[in-house]
Amino acid sequence: MKKYRSIIRTILFALLLALFLRYFIFASYIVDGKSMEPTLYDGNLLMVNKVAYDWHEINRQDVIVFHANEREDYVKRVIGIAGDEISFKNDKLYVNGKEVSEHYLDPLRPHDGEPFTENFTLQEVTEEDRVPAGKIFVMGDNRRDSLDSRYFGYVSIEKVVGKVDVRYWPVSQLALQFKSQ
Repeated sequence: MKKYRSIIRTILFALLLALFLRYFIFASYIVDGKSMEPTLYDGNLLMVNKVAYDWHEINRQDVIVFHANEREDYVKRVIGIAGDEISFKNDKLYVNGKEVSEHYLDPLRPHDGEPFTENFTLQEVTEEDRVPAGKIFVMGDNRRDSLDSRYFGYVSIEKVVGKVDVRYWPVSQLALQFKSQ
């Protein structure tokens, strides 16, 4: 009987720990749609770190989940943070006047002579020339098929659920980081 109590106590502790981690530290999300291809695919299961931004600031190129509205959460890549000037010219991203490499887009970029990301400046899209304080500018990696800040504007930092740390399903696509190298 003593042996069973020890096993039950261990199982209960493990369940409580798992519940604590699930509700306070991590959240699980399912990717819905093609806007983040080739980084994330429809149906991928993600582990989102809900406390990462309690310890450090949101960085450019982070893949995040945020509340798009009361019913939906979106997963997108952070392109600009407060104070940034953003533009796309000739299919290249410029942040504060410097070209930023986006190698993660190469597998999806078609070679059809059309730009993968249409030219724009932040002011043309948002009527402001810089990302305001407390906001971020996000885009999906599948630039031709992504509902992102080009259409709905800035995302308030308060709406960010957390940073995508792990893609755990399907197992064949297991990944632990989604930051540009």
